[in-house]
Amino acid sequence: MPTDVHQHIWPPAFVELLRTRTAPPYLDGWTLHLTGEPPYEVDPADHDVTARTALAQADGLDLALVSLSSPLGIEHLPPAEAAPLLAAFHDGALALPAPFGVWASPCLSEPETAPDAVERELRRGCAGLQLPATALLDAAGWDFCAPLLDVLTRHDKPLFVHPGTAPSTPGTPPWWPALVPYVHQMHASWFAFRAFGRARHPRLRVCFAALAGLAPLHGERFAARGGGRGEVDFDAFYETSSYGTRAVDALVRAVGIDVVVSGSDRPYASPTAPDLGAAAAVHALRTVNPARLLKGATP
Repeated sequence: MPTDVHQHIWPPAFVELLRTRTAPPYLDGWTLHLTGEPPYEVDPADHDVTARTALAQADGLDLALVSLSSPLGIEHLPPAEAAPLLAAFHDGALALPAPFGVWASPCLSEPETAPDAVERELRRGCAGLQLPATALLDAAGWDFCAPLLDVLTRHDKPLFVHPGTAPSTPGTPPWWPALVPYVHQMHASWFAFRAFGRARHPRLRVCFAALAGLAPLHGERFAARGGGRGEVDFDAFYETSSYGTRAVDALVRAVGIDVVVSGSDRPYASPTAPDLGAAAAVHALRTVNPARLLKGATP
């Protein structure tokens, strides 16, 4: 099944709840206000279910996994604020027509009940769990999230690591959050996974958005500084959103093609088909590797 592991759609009830808020994240009409980012004018068509379904079909997809946009910061809101937003997102996303599926998202401000909530969403049909990279930047983060990851392991479901909220940086251009803090978060969360997460969760399948901020390309420097080279982790995957042929080709040279999966970040970016020299390579990114991420198997 041709698969896009990274898309975003806001269900109508979720949109209406964002409009009732007066503190970030909130919508004023279709203007999105976030902490640390300039106001963003949302195109209503981007969240029109009929239009997006037709677009996914035109892309030839059998599965498009929808995720809560972690830069909104909903996972870290107080429980009373996060709960209705998460419920509206999960209910609406699970009700989307084919080819859409959904990643579950937790309330990280209520760690005592979060594992049970994640288990409930997995049983309802979520493909796995999404966590913001900001929750996984160091040993303490991986330790804090360990109970959630244990739930994934029991259910044999994968983790998707997505950029989280950006810090406020006055005077920077509009593209700054996507190119600086987002990339740094992905880079740091990948190295923290190598240093702390994998040993604690040896059977966990994990996918890093945006090619993990290109962190695997630092392998030579990692080895030079005493980190060692290590073998390729065939249960650690890299999603391609916002990158093209040069970046994907470089990552394939570092980790191999078996762990790269296709993702678009639609509607914030369009899907790309990197030119890797063979149709089999694109088939691997769109079909073979996503199936292994979601279901597990030896490449």
